[in-house]
Amino acid sequence: MIRIKAGAPRRAGRARTDSRGPGRRGLPAWLRTGTRRPLRRVLSLGLPTAWGTAAVSYKLACPLAQQDGFCARAVTSAVFFAVGAGLILHVRHSLLRELRQAREVASAAQSVLLRPLPPRIDGLDVAAAQLSADRGAAIGGDLYEVAATEHGVRVVMGDVRGHGLAGIATAAAVLGCFREAAHDEARLDGVLRRLERALARHLRERARAEHPSVGPEPDNPVAEEFVTVLLLEIGRDGEVHALNCGHPWPYLLSGTRVEPLARADPLPPLGPFPLPPELSPVACGRLLPGEAVVLHTDGAEDARDADGRFFSLADALSEAVHDRPVVVPQVVLGSVFTALLHHTRGAPTDDVALLVLRNGRSGRRPSAVRAATAHPQRTTH
Repeated sequence: MIRIKAGAPRRAGRARTDSRGPGRRGLPAWLRTGTRRPLRRVLSLGLPTAWGTAAVSYKLACPLAQQDGFCARAVTSAVFFAVGAGLILHVRHSLLRELRQAREVASAAQSVLLRPLPPRIDGLDVAAAQLSADRGAAIGGDLYEVAATEHGVRVVMGDVRGHGLAGIATAAAVLGCFREAAHDEARLDGVLRRLERALARHLRERARAEHPSVGPEPDNPVAEEFVTVLLLEIGRDGEVHALNCGHPWPYLLSGTRVEPLARADPLPPLGPFPLPPELSPVACGRLLPGEAVVLHTDGAEDARDADGRFFSLADALSEAVHDRPVVVPQVVLGSVFTALLHHTRGAPTDDVALLVLRNGRSGRRPSAVRAATAHPQRTTH
């Protein structure tokens, strides 16, 4: 994940000044900063000017440049080649510096949007990672968040149609709404309806910005845009409830077994169709101590190799927990992503996000409890 190194805090008050002299050190900090940019511009133009002046001076003033012999022409060509190479290297250095600064700003913005999750939230061990299909981007159209609320731990996993800047903006709208609604809404269906309204509002605003000639209210702004969303609510007793709008169901890791958390038919994705008047969260049973759920986007199961074969996420998860008495979320992530990159030869065509939640509370081993009781989430709705 992206980490931002914070700088040392500064003491509030007046700008620091240096009384050692009337030079630049004696100026306030804000004035010293303001003089750096013009100075950098002068310095950036100084090197090309010096190279050009040297080339013109050689051509006009050097007697060797006026001769027509082979040696004279070779020296002249070498001088102008050196001047051209110097200018090209200078331009390249300037472009790389600007690119590095732009990437730093983009990394900071991306980490604010898809911020790193803490390793433990209200008794759950958490690990998450995302792989963007866009080169140079740390995030794409996938989104996830975990929030500890008074109603239990609430989780969202989503996938925006497509990827790129438009997908990132839509993901930001959905995540921003979830971070508020997860704490405000007492019921899980209330959170989902808030997400639906936030998405519709965002798409209307984007449609007005992209097509200002259609008027203040464009027709069908969400006709071709949608977001798959999975909401989970994990109570303190381990009870899991879910609302699924077109998203793949998570996998349950119980010991060395890997099976779907639920098999109910999901609702349509958010965007093209309104939510039904009645929303009933799916009861997925209990997440016992030591068990884990793995949330993922469809990019994980839709990834193909050179022969067109799909990646088997269930097999990768089985391999990750094979011969391991305890499920370690970080190990599961590392194993799955390694297998995925090997399957696609390091070039996935879609964004991939994985989120692992393990019940870290103390209790009986899940194998003993599973042998004594049937898990209600296995029923088909």
